[in-house]
Amino acid sequence: MTSILRASSSSPSFFPSKLPSFHSKPAPNPPLFDLRLLMSTVADPSVRGTDDRRLAARCHAVPGLSAGEVVAASDEAFGRHSSPGLKRSGSGVAIMWFRNDLRLMDNEALVRAWAASESVLPVYCVDPRNFGATHYFGFPKTGASRAQFLIECLDDLKKNLMKRGLNLLVRFGKPEDILPSIARVFSAHTVYAQKETCSEELLVEKLVLKGLQEVVLPQGGTSNQKSVSPKLVLVWGSTMYHIDDIPFSTKNLPDVYTQFRKAVESKCSIRGCFKLPVSLGPPPSTGLDQIDGWGTIPTLEQLGLKEPKARQMIHSVSQHEQGIHFLGGENAALGRISEYFWKKDMLRVYKETRNGMLGPDYSTKFSPWLASGSLSPRYIYEEVRRYEKQRVANDSTYWVLFELIWRDYFKFISMKHGNSIFHLGGPRNVVSKWSQDRSLFESWRDGRTGYPLIDANMKELSTTGFMSNRGRQIVCSFLVRDMGIDWRMGAEWFETCLLDYDPASNYGNWTYGAGVGNDPREDRYFSIPKQAKNYDPEGEYVAYWLPELRQLPRERRNFPGQSYIKQIVPLKFGNTHQSTHASNGRSENTHQRSSHVRKGRRQNKM
Repeated sequence: MTSILRASSSSPSFFPSKLPSFHSKPAPNPPLFDLRLLMSTVADPSVRGTDDRRLAARCHAVPGLSAGEVVAASDEAFGRHSSPGLKRSGSGVAIMWFRNDLRLMDNEALVRAWAASESVLPVYCVDPRNFGATHYFGFPKTGASRAQFLIECLDDLKKNLMKRGLNLLVRFGKPEDILPSIARVFSAHTVYAQKETCSEELLVEKLVLKGLQEVVLPQGGTSNQKSVSPKLVLVWGSTMYHIDDIPFSTKNLPDVYTQFRKAVESKCSIRGCFKLPVSLGPPPSTGLDQIDGWGTIPTLEQLGLKEPKARQMIHSVSQHEQGIHFLGGENAALGRISEYFWKKDMLRVYKETRNGMLGPDYSTKFSPWLASGSLSPRYIYEEVRRYEKQRVANDSTYWVLFELIWRDYFKFISMKHGNSIFHLGGPRNVVSKWSQDRSLFESWRDGRTGYPLIDANMKELSTTGFMSNRGRQIVCSFLVRDMGIDWRMGAEWFETCLLDYDPASNYGNWTYGAGVGNDPREDRYFSIPKQAKNYDPEGEYVAYWLPELRQLPRERRNFPGQSYIKQIVPLKFGNTHQSTHASNGRSENTHQRSSHVRKGRRQNKM
């Protein structure tokens, strides 16, 4: 069994087309798309032409702090959330299995592992299934941008653990193979980990438990002692409101967000962040020599991916440009909170700016770190409350918490409805006719629809791994309402590209936007002319991502007519040949009827 733990002397390769399938969902259809070609589209923007290469070089780092400022912000935050008085009373070795909780601060599973042991062994498993193909359409499950972000998160986690007397054991392979073997080598009595909510992650938990039950730990004393196997302790830690504190069971969760929000706001309190011991050491004193040491964090090449051009060119950024490059890791996350809340004081105007599409500061940009678990939602809550005490409490400070409640809601909804959030008919099993036209979908995917607002957003997504909340709602509506394309194709493409992908939020939002979600309100059409007029009136956003439009007058950039590529489909409502000062009546009315969606629905990209 030890062999699966060994760090290979040659670089392991997990090229996605060769990886095993990994689903407890219904059997998928044969992939509609060539996986290697799609990987090149996501991994290497240079294949999309010179315009994309030029755009890739123009991006802001988020956070936009110097390295020294990030360290200072992180040290200050850790100082406030560390307690030298914490005592440990456990014995033996406990394993801390890091999953989507790549942080030290407010990590209950980590603190419990430390308290219940004499030494903690932190482990991260690079599961090849996460770099395979999506379930229905065979897209890359993890694109290069998110893989690079994950690598940075792991590197940062390793450094933070080393500062506190530990290290990070990294192994390539399935957790259900790796963790039982490690537990046997180190005689670990318990594996601690964060509890997840969706089927793939739940299956891994079951398989890990089964593997641990087959491990027999050595016992001292008489030979007739009952055999003991390592335990698996799963700890809830991914939401702002703890699952044990919400005023209903998940099966009785309201199907309307507002009902959920009002209930938790009136009846629940938010738990404080867990304090961290000053030192987490020592690591286990024996066993590492049997598994060839701590291992190394993978490179993109080892994962079968190429480095995104936007990340290669980050050092050539000029300060006035608007593209975004996120830095992975807990320290960067803490730096971003310090920058957005305290240095730039943007929290006080968040509600007014959150519908923007250009620049690093129209929204908090916390979502990639929340999705990777590099940032605790409860820490954000505490910082909002601290800001309200020291500076101002207003609609904007509340709205950040409002967004976090949306994120919680989708986590709980994924538990209530299970795999139905991945199915064509969604949680309500809605029967509809959808197209899977490959040519139409690829025009949307590649930003070649003939509608500048759609094309600009899709180019931003494939180049940076990010898209504004406003943009996500618009491109979703266009795909499902105007093109009539199977919403799951859009959801799986977002799964490929997004830095902030998590299954509950992604599929919760897509089912909602497609009218098949748990909320029965189905009128979710977003009029492109109206959206352009309201949110990009000068055409700055579309001209940024589509340089060929810069030569046009500002009022024509979103309505270029023959000056741009032909529109792939007509709009269901509205006419993009109108001026920005006129609106088709039917489109306007439809837009007004869907306003409740735009005001409340979120894609959790804070």
